[in-house]
This record gives sequence, C-alpha cells and structure tokens, in this order.
Amino acid sequence: MSHKPLVSGIMIFLNAEKFIEEAIQSVFAQTYNNWELLLVDDGSTDNSTAIAQRYAQQYPEKVSYLEHKGHQNRGMSATRNLGIHNAKGDYIAFLDADDIWLPQKLEKQLAIFSSQPEADVVCGLTKFWYSWTEKPQDIDRDLMREIAPDYDTLFDSPRLLTLLLESQARTPATCSVLIRRTLFDITGGFEESFQGMYEDQAFFAKVYLKAAVFVTSDCWDWYRQHPNNCCSMAEQAGKYTPGHLNPAHLSFLNWLSKYLSQQGVKDTELWDALQKRLWSYKHPILYYLSRPKLLVRLIAQRTLPVTVRHWFQI
Repeated sequence: MSHKPLVSGIMIFLNAEKFIEEAIQSVFAQTYNNWELLLVDDGSTDNSTAIAQRYAQQYPEKVSYLEHKGHQNRGMSATRNLGIHNAKGDYIAFLDADDIWLPQKLEKQLAIFSSQPEADVVCGLTKFWYSWTEKPQDIDRDLMREIAPDYDTLFDSPRLLTLLLESQARTPATCSVLIRRTLFDITGGFEESFQGMYEDQAFFAKVYLKAAVFVTSDCWDWYRQHPNNCCSMAEQAGKYTPGHLNPAHLSFLNWLSKYLSQQGVKDTELWDALQKRLWSYKHPILYYLSRPKLLVRLIAQRTLPVTVRHWFQI
C-alpha cells in the first residue's frame, strides 16, 4: 500500500468489566499502528463503562468512548452501527469485549488486501478459546472455527451465502473480519431488528450478497468461550441448540427471504438453497427422520437429566 490506511476497530460491550481491558490491550499490541478504537457502550451497569472512559481520556488520539442516548441498551446490531457511523477509517474491524486479537491481525489482513485488491472482506479461522480458564478440563478443548470448504480463496458474491444455507460454510466470527468501509455504504450495516442471536448471520448475508470475500487459512483472533456470551446464554435459555430447528433461525430465514426479494435477487441456486432450509421448518418430522443421529440427540436433550447430558456431552 502506498500509504498506511486508517483501521477503525469497533468494540461493543455490555457489562464486560472482567475481560474488556485484555481485549483493549490486544488492540494496543497490534504490529500495525494506524488504528483508532471506538469503545461502544450498550448500556453497561458495571465497571466496564468507567474502564472504557478511562482509556478514552488517557489516549484521546487513539480511543473514543460512545454510548446510546440516555445510556440505553439497544442490542448488538444498533451498538455496532453506532460505532460504524462514527468511524473514520478506510477499513472496519470488530472485536467483542471478551475476545482478543493476535498482534499481527491488522498487519497481515491489510497485506492480503494489497495482494487481493478485488476483495471487499478478509476473514479467517478463529480459535474457540476454552483454555483461558486454565482449568485442567478446559486446557485441551480449544478448537478452530471452520468457515468455508476452501481456504486462501476469493469467493465472489453470492457464493458464500449459498454455501451457508447449504451448511457447507459458516459465518466467520465477527472478530476475524476486516472490511472496506465502502461496503457499509452499500449494505447499510447491521440489521437492528436482530438484537442478539443471528445478528451476525443477517449482517454476513448482506455482505455475502454484495462482496467478494477472501477467506484465509490463518487465525488471528481468539473467541473466548464462557457461560455469559451470547450463544451460551441462548442455549441455557432453550432458545438455541446448534444443528437443530429453532425459532431464531426460522426468523432469520424469513427475514432473508424478504430481503432477497427486496434486493431483486434472481440467483436460482441461492433461492433453491433457501427454500430447502425453509422446507425443514415446514416438515420438521421428515427433517429429523432424515437425520437419525440428530433425532437421537434431540430426544436425549429433552429427556435425560442435565448431569447425564453433560457426562455424554449431549
């Protein structure tokens, strides 16, 4: 690159006092130094607000503190959009307050943009980070979040969206992406009707529909696994079970159907993949009968005591 573009890192947080300083420090540790960090408060009631304000006061040239009017809690999508609206960078990156970036994340991703000028997004593998607890039972649980059938590959739109609906790809962890700022002008940012679950899938569906995405085989971010992150809380509340039919996923699919219609999308392969996913909700018995392992798992989850399910990792 002929100049050093500014990267806007957006960190949303809600009651994150336990982890937020470690996340912030992982930004300060970047080998690429032309960045700004926007700390966006979603109505915290713990000490994380004071921590974020302290960093903004101590490093005003690098760090900004933002909040909704009246210190409201408006959900993840609206809070990320507030950060995007105030960002000054040529590129946008995200980091939740309980996760961390590895030091070379921004440097390496910007280098890929230099070598892949047609790319609008660069993303890669993310480590599901269990070992942060340093407990013996968690030390060997870390694993990589696989997101595509091929790596070190540029996917033209809307290929990744079709693969996502076919369960051949997953959305990247939000902390893994680096995105050209211009793409937000095209897509409109995050869907604010999605305040928690599937807010990432709704956003990446919009991105995959418009963007060329380079998926690298490298990992530059660690996604902390703990009982209070969004997915874990949804599972505990019975609102989400990976691999199973659930109301939140159906809401996402219905939203996507309307969105594709509004955008005038004619891609038959994409529509076929979407209709197949919707079919499973229209015919749930047939769906589970066609997947006997999933059916057994569902029965076990609904009938066995919690202690037994944990023993068998169900």
